[in-house]
Amino acid sequence: MTLPDHYDADKPEEVMWQGRFITAKRRGRWEYVGRARGIQAAVILAIDDEANVILVEQFRVPLGCRTIELPAGLVGDDDGKSGEDAAIAAARELEEETGYRAGKIERIGEFHSSPGMVSESFSLFRATQLEKVSKGGGVDGEDIIVHRVALAGLVDCVATWRERGYAMDVKMLALLGPSLVA
Repeated sequence: MTLPDHYDADKPEEVMWQGRFITAKRRGRWEYVGRARGIQAAVILAIDDEANVILVEQFRVPLGCRTIELPAGLVGDDDGKSGEDAAIAAARELEEETGYRAGKIERIGEFHSSPGMVSESFSLFRATQLEKVSKGGGVDGEDIIVHRVALAGLVDCVATWRERGYAMDVKMLALLGPSLVA
């Protein structure tokens, strides 16, 4: 498929700045960011046998407030984990952040959260057959609070969190979608 010239798709990619985890890039007139070193993300949609979803709450510096999110983490970001399988990272991150171990992890697919500004994609996994094995809370002072929320009451919980000033991660739309079109 041939793209119009104004898309700048044929222009070379220029790295404007690179940090440990992100890279700012330019292609023609377009500026965007991506993960450094080819790091990817794994996001986990964890639902227990009683139709509860496992969510995490944490402070996010770029937003300046606490957010409600699906558990997630980076794939291959630590030394010695280059080439890590995304499903293994998803299982590890679910247990670290929430304290739940999944009996079954299924890859749903790859998604992009803000494709006009970020080149990063994430692999979405569904985790089921959950077993609580630890408190969770993350590692290295992540200060993660775990929430186990009935899917039937999720819309009300989100409304309450919003009233309290919490931000909602875009991936929450995976859970809220049916309520938005009703």
